[in-house]
Amino acid sequence: MAKHYAELTDKLRFFIAEQKIFFVGTATADGRVNISPKGMDSLRVLSPTRVIWLNVTGSGNETAAHVQTQPRMTLMFCAFNGDPVILRLYGEARAVHHTDAAWPDLIARFPPLPGARQIFDVHLDLVQTSCGMAVPNFSYESERSLLNDWATRKGPVELQKYWAEKNQRSLDGLETHILTKNGIT
Repeated sequence: MAKHYAELTDKLRFFIAEQKIFFVGTATADGRVNISPKGMDSLRVLSPTRVIWLNVTGSGNETAAHVQTQPRMTLMFCAFNGDPVILRLYGEARAVHHTDAAWPDLIARFPPLPGARQIFDVHLDLVQTSCGMAVPNFSYESERSLLNDWATRKGPVELQKYWAEKNQRSLDGLETHILTKNGIT
């Protein structure tokens, strides 16, 4: 049932564009595996072997900590309506921060999102589809505005304080370097 591809086809790119949610998985060699749901308008396909996604401020920063020591990343998309499909993108990622030379070009590809803290640039080495016949059907209702509202209320200074308090270390104690990599001392 599973099919492997060296890169994204036009059909798979269309499938990605239609999805309202995707999941990101990362892990270090001996730490906890982290799986995070992602929504909003936060993913772009740049080429058949490259995707980027915008990471906004949240309660943790596991992905950033993980890719510093183990850059492997898996993105998963599930069809919650229509034809049953699961799509996995396997590759190596790097975190792009506000002070990186690539930031202005990459951030310009997204709508302004309050709390933007990193962009993950993922170079794909395997694309896999599988049936998804056990994934239930769901109807999309709407985006939640809660995270954007929270980040807007906090403002840039309070967000930086939040990063200092909540986003500098992973669950396994790994440094994320969120402050220094975003030019905050």
